[in-house]
Amino acid sequence: MARYKHIDTSPRFLAVDLSKQLLPGSFEHALNHLIDHEIDLVGFDSRYRNDKTGAAAYPPAVLLKVILFAYSQGIMPQQGTFGSRPIERACRDHVTFIALSGDSAPHFTTIAHFISALGEDIALIFTQVLAICDRQGLIGREMFAIDGVKLPSNAAKGKSGTRAEFERQAAKLETAVATMLQRHRDEDLRTVEPNLHAKAVERIARLQRDAAQIREWLSVHPEDRKGSKGALRKSNRTDNDSAKMATSKGIIQGYCGVATVDAKHQIIVDAQAHGTGSEQELLIPAVNAITPYLNDGSLITADAGYHSEANLKALAEMKVDALIADNQMRKRDERFADQDRYKAKPYPLHDKRPAKPERKFGPRDFQYDPVANTCVCPAGQSLYSNGTQCTANGRTHHKFQGAKRVCGSCALRDQCLRHPAKTPTRQVAFFEKNQASPLKHTERMKQKIDSEAGRALYGGRFATVEPVFANIRHNKRLNRFTLRGKTKVDGQWKLYCMVHNIEKLANYGQMRWQ
Repeated sequence: MARYKHIDTSPRFLAVDLSKQLLPGSFEHALNHLIDHEIDLVGFDSRYRNDKTGAAAYPPAVLLKVILFAYSQGIMPQQGTFGSRPIERACRDHVTFIALSGDSAPHFTTIAHFISALGEDIALIFTQVLAICDRQGLIGREMFAIDGVKLPSNAAKGKSGTRAEFERQAAKLETAVATMLQRHRDEDLRTVEPNLHAKAVERIARLQRDAAQIREWLSVHPEDRKGSKGALRKSNRTDNDSAKMATSKGIIQGYCGVATVDAKHQIIVDAQAHGTGSEQELLIPAVNAITPYLNDGSLITADAGYHSEANLKALAEMKVDALIADNQMRKRDERFADQDRYKAKPYPLHDKRPAKPERKFGPRDFQYDPVANTCVCPAGQSLYSNGTQCTANGRTHHKFQGAKRVCGSCALRDQCLRHPAKTPTRQVAFFEKNQASPLKHTERMKQKIDSEAGRALYGGRFATVEPVFANIRHNKRLNRFTLRGKTKVDGQWKLYCMVHNIEKLANYGQMRWQ
């Protein structure tokens, strides 16, 4: 029978050279080299006032090393300061963390405070790392892909609403308190069990506290939030910079992390976090941020969420070459003709989504003869002409309308009218063919992206930006933002994007061979 040496894995004391634990070519080696020799952290000195009195502080370089390495390993802080305990534990037990921190083991509250207080300082460090990537030739400047990911944050979704809604909530709570107090006074005249009496007092105090918190918030925020177009946007009493957003997994309260990625080595050249679910608002700020990296041959790509006539017009005025998809792009592309077969089919026992409404009659269901100037509806009734030179958005069309005596008793009324109870008759318009659309930028973009060259270039967007989000979300396990406020969340998003860029430096930069 074969005999093998006994392998003893029990704990023991070993003499370890910490510098030898950071192997060349690894992420931790690149991180250690960058922060010690390439990144300027002098700006952090102004935070401390302990040059003559007070305890010595942990060097910002040490804290940055352990935090960035923890993020690279998927050690994600949870909400609150207790979430930094895994990083503190790793600094005591994990040899790589010990080597990066110099066996200093900072307390978890120190780590949590450093992360939340980074603020705008992290943007300067992000820019320095980006400059190193550019100096080492990792930024190609040929194509940039812009995309975003919506993540929940440290905010209560149930505390969102407008000022009017908060006013109603406070009034409802105050009314409930008044009712309970009156009931409490009536019960005081009777014999009540002590535990029930205590519970009633506690509930009244809780409702009073909730009402007072709402009133205090309303006094501090005298106006509702407004969107970019002036529309009313719901506020949030735990984090008013966050927003409700629709995702594939439902409605979340959080932020949208936007990244602009260079196609050569997938370097993130810009990272921003915004408290809005409208991606159209985020395109131009992202393009403005990467202006120093654009040249005459640069191309900006983005998906349909960033498409709008205003955005395309702004890009044209900025003389920025772009490929921005529209919502109908895949329907025009024959390569996606069978895409519906890959969609998940509803499960009858659990899928409770409402059935799609029945399709209403459209202009193609009407028999229009431009020569005879006639129009016949699906019910076989003739409509009378209501104008031959009508215009809508600059396009000429011929309009027809049904008679009240016919439409009022028609059996197809529910299928023909969107609001049968309100609309007396059906109107239909037929536009003249080959008219130039007033949305000239949208039409030009459609022609550009539908061309063979446009499809090939736009296809590169998927391979550029999607792997980046897969790395951050799945490999780094970023599934939510743990801070509150746009500045803090933006800093946390930049930290994760910076980890991605340092990985690229470790794998493709000059430090790979050092």
